[in-house]
Amino acid sequence: MTFNPDADLSRNTTRRRGRTAAIAGGSGVGVLALLALIAGPLLGIDLSGLVGGAPGGGSEPAGGSAIENCDSGADANANVDCRMAGAQVALDAFWDDNVGGYQAPQLIVVDGATSTQCGTASNAVGPFYCPPEETVYIDPTFFQLMQQQFGASAGNLAQLYIVGHEWGHHIQNLLGAMERYPNNGTGPGSNGVRMELQADCYAGGWLGRATEQTDADGDPYLEKPTEEQIRDALNAASTVGDDHIQEQSGQVNPETWTHGSSEQRQRWFAEGYQNGLDACGQVFTLPADQLDP
Repeated sequence: MTFNPDADLSRNTTRRRGRTAAIAGGSGVGVLALLALIAGPLLGIDLSGLVGGAPGGGSEPAGGSAIENCDSGADANANVDCRMAGAQVALDAFWDDNVGGYQAPQLIVVDGATSTQCGTASNAVGPFYCPPEETVYIDPTFFQLMQQQFGASAGNLAQLYIVGHEWGHHIQNLLGAMERYPNNGTGPGSNGVRMELQADCYAGGWLGRATEQTDADGDPYLEKPTEEQIRDALNAASTVGDDHIQEQSGQVNPETWTHGSSEQRQRWFAEGYQNGLDACGQVFTLPADQLDP
């Protein structure tokens, strides 16, 4: 999926924060580190100790600096930071239409590492949503790590899926789902897995109807995705499946799952994409054995 080159994204409020890079792409990262890099995106916990960590010290503006030169869909197509800023505009438009009293989260593009109320944000942790701040943090170099270390395609639509997933957690926070379904342990039917699958469904629901969101001139923010781009998003969903991650260490144990299997994650992204947001509520009502495709 690409942005409509003419779309007006100049009203984005995305900020940049960070200092010296925590993890760079390339060779020399061990198996444990690889697991951390892929597990981190949606866990919302700091795994940087496993992969060398983010450097301490230094200072940064509390609110960060504005993302510059990200004013159009053409900018979003050409630059990953602008793509994140563009996603913020399109996501806010979508959820404002679908949630009464919607309150937008903040989006922070992380440059290396930055401190948050939920721990350090870096590409060693991956994208995450911090509930007390109502803020999504994402270091775009994470997409390079997905490509280089795990062979994921991690193209444009996959990147938007990951951002959309984190926005899904914000919606769960706004609607009280996090309070109704608190952490009750791990496993394929746990509340934690269901929470992640619903966020996948929300991301699919957004991307399935994203072309309906338009700027002030009536130009859609996003163009209709191709079949190849949809496969790209499904590839990303598979890559961050618990079973796929555990396979890298040689042992798959469903009772320790926190995010769901590759098949489950693909299924619920597709459920939202094909059937809309109404389908996403089923995640918390279906028996565990019916969460699979």
